[in-house]
Amino acid sequence: MAETEKLQKVLATRGFGSRREMERWIEAGDVIVNGEVATIGQRVGEADDISVRGQNVNRAPSSPTRMLLANKREGVIVTRKDPEGRRSIFDELPSRSHGRWLTVGRLDLNTSGLMLLTDNGELANRLMHPSSGLDREYAVRIDGQLSEEEREQLLTGVMVEDRAERFSDLQYYNGSGTNHWYHVVLMEGRNREIRRLFGHFGYRVSRLKRVRFGPVVLPSWLKRGRWTELEPTDIQALQSLVGMTPETYKPPRAASRKPTKPKRSVLIPYPGLTVPAKTAHRTADQ
Repeated sequence: MAETEKLQKVLATRGFGSRREMERWIEAGDVIVNGEVATIGQRVGEADDISVRGQNVNRAPSSPTRMLLANKREGVIVTRKDPEGRRSIFDELPSRSHGRWLTVGRLDLNTSGLMLLTDNGELANRLMHPSSGLDREYAVRIDGQLSEEEREQLLTGVMVEDRAERFSDLQYYNGSGTNHWYHVVLMEGRNREIRRLFGHFGYRVSRLKRVRFGPVVLPSWLKRGRWTELEPTDIQALQSLVGMTPETYKPPRAASRKPTKPKRSVLIPYPGLTVPAKTAHRTADQ
């Protein structure tokens, strides 16, 4: 019997969007399989003819998964369209001939730092899902210094807007006067959660920067507003970490005999990471 997969997973893997978004497209009648409107949960195989919003889908992936790490600037949005015409992170990424870049989570307008993007919707979905257990680390500047009692409460949990929230780790970094830096770790990173937690004790967050997502760190050499592409070995390690079968990458033919720059990993040792990073890099804390 021919191997099949759920339609929404196939489309997500091809980079059309997340599985949830693909389910909405299927429900809206935007996906056609073998000349008929597709249904949620439908399974497809290699021989099936699929089209999405009039675009034919080649069943087999034409190229291996790609991933980008971007150092987002403050004042840049993480959406493709904005009625106010503000600059988007997608304006600063390389263009694609097919598919699109999908974000692994989001950062709000006033938060900078590490953003992961990929053309593989299944990988993006697994990295974001709480079941992956991947934590997020942020560098935070506040207008004051926590007392030891406040620090302990932020680690054990406080009620914010009828919901118990807490940091899984909280470390003082440095500071003077009214500006003090902390590094905090969250398991999910809900919208404005860090600002709400510090605001619970009357502290205003004046700078917020994500410096790590699971084993992926923001390297100090990546300038604000710039991006870098992950090495195949890093992508394979992340696929394995979230329970996917690592893809096989074929090295490109050498275009010349000129020496190339050494490849740099953006991964650090992490629980469950089966492929060790080549080199650990210091994060861009501030």
